[in-house]
Amino acid sequence: MEQPGSQGTQRQQLLLEELQKSQSEMTGQQLHRCLEGQPGGMGLATVYRNLRKLHQQGKVRCRHLPTGEALYAPVDRDEHHLTCVNCGTTQTLQLCPIHELKVKAPETDNFKLIFHTLEFFGLCNRCQTKG
Repeated sequence: MEQPGSQGTQRQQLLLEELQKSQSEMTGQQLHRCLEGQPGGMGLATVYRNLRKLHQQGKVRCRHLPTGEALYAPVDRDEHHLTCVNCGTTQTLQLCPIHELKVKAPETDNFKLIFHTLEFFGLCNRCQTKG
């Protein structure tokens, strides 16, 4: 089991830094390619294992496209999306309509809120005109 300060924590920090440098969300495979050949580079399974740990710690958010592909970003990048279920095109929402929503006790008793996600699924203009 990895201890604090261990290689696992260093790997998580490396992944988090790479996500923070990126202007957009990244897949585990993209992160793996970015780190390939660099000090601290790791295998693909290790990338995904550490991304899962970062997600559980509330440091990264993960969203899934209709294709099943997972995209990762730091939680401080508060982005929400419109995603086409046909072609997978994603559009970032400029405002988060739920920021003003306050979830209070008793709903939050014994529950620590870390982050939220919001995503809408539908058909983009191009797919609407095709159908």
